[in-house]
Amino acid sequence: MKVSIITVTYNSEKYLEDCILSVVKQQHRSIEHIIIDGKSNDGTVGIIKKYESHIARWVSETDRGMYDAINKGMAMATGDVIGILNSDDMLETEDVISAIVEVFERQRVGAVYGDLEYVHSDDTDKVFRIWKGKVYDRSLFKVGWMPAHPTFYIKRSLVEEFGGYESHYFTAADYEFMARYLFHHRVTAYYLPKLIVKMRVGGQSNRNFQQRFRANRRDYLAMKKNKIPFAFFVSILKPLSKLHQFYKKN
Repeated sequence: MKVSIITVTYNSEKYLEDCILSVVKQQHRSIEHIIIDGKSNDGTVGIIKKYESHIARWVSETDRGMYDAINKGMAMATGDVIGILNSDDMLETEDVISAIVEVFERQRVGAVYGDLEYVHSDDTDKVFRIWKGKVYDRSLFKVGWMPAHPTFYIKRSLVEEFGGYESHYFTAADYEFMARYLFHHRVTAYYLPKLIVKMRVGGQSNRNFQQRFRANRRDYLAMKKNKIPFAFFVSILKPLSKLHQFYKKN
C-alpha cells in the first residue's frame, strides 16, 4: 500500500529538516512525500533541494493559505492513503506508517487516527501533553469530539469522492474536513492506540481569547453545515471535550 504524506511549508527552515528525516527513516518504503511551499524567502527551498531524492514532488509558488496548499498536494497524490505532516512536526517512531498501513490492510475502514504528543519546540524530548484518542464512535461528534488531525490518514478514493479542505473555514478547516467525512458521510474509522506525531507547541487558533472565539464560531458553522445536532451547544462543548483527551506525561 502506497502512502502519500503532504507537508506544507512557508519560511519553515528552522524545523523542516526534522520533518523530512522523520519520513525518510520510516520502515514502510512505499511513501510518497509531497511538499507544497508557499514561495518561502528563507532557506526552506534549499532544505527541500538537499533532500530532493527523498521527495516525490514539490513546488514553490504563491497560494491562498495552508489549506489551499494541502489541496494542491492532495491533487498531486497518487497513494492509496493520504496523511498530512506539518513542517514543524515529526512522525513519532520509524514504524508509524507501517502500523497505519497494517490497520488499513486488516480493517475495512476509510480512515485511521492515533495519539499525538505536544513537545517543546526546541527540545522534542520534553513532552508537555499527550492527546489520547478514543475508540471510534460516530456519536462522539455530537459532544464536540474529533480525532487529532495531525494523526489522521484517509483513503485517497474518498478524497476524490468527497473533496478536499474548505479553506474559508480557516482554522476550523481540519475540523470541518473530519466532520464532513466521519459524521456527515459516515466514513468508517479506526483508532490506532499509538503515538503517531510529535507536534511542537503552538497553534494559530489557541493564542488568545479573541482567536479562540473566532475558531469556535467557525467550528459552529462547520457543525451546522455537516448537520451535527445542537451545533451551538456542541461548539461550546468542543474545547471542553479536549480536557479529558489530553494527559500530562509524568
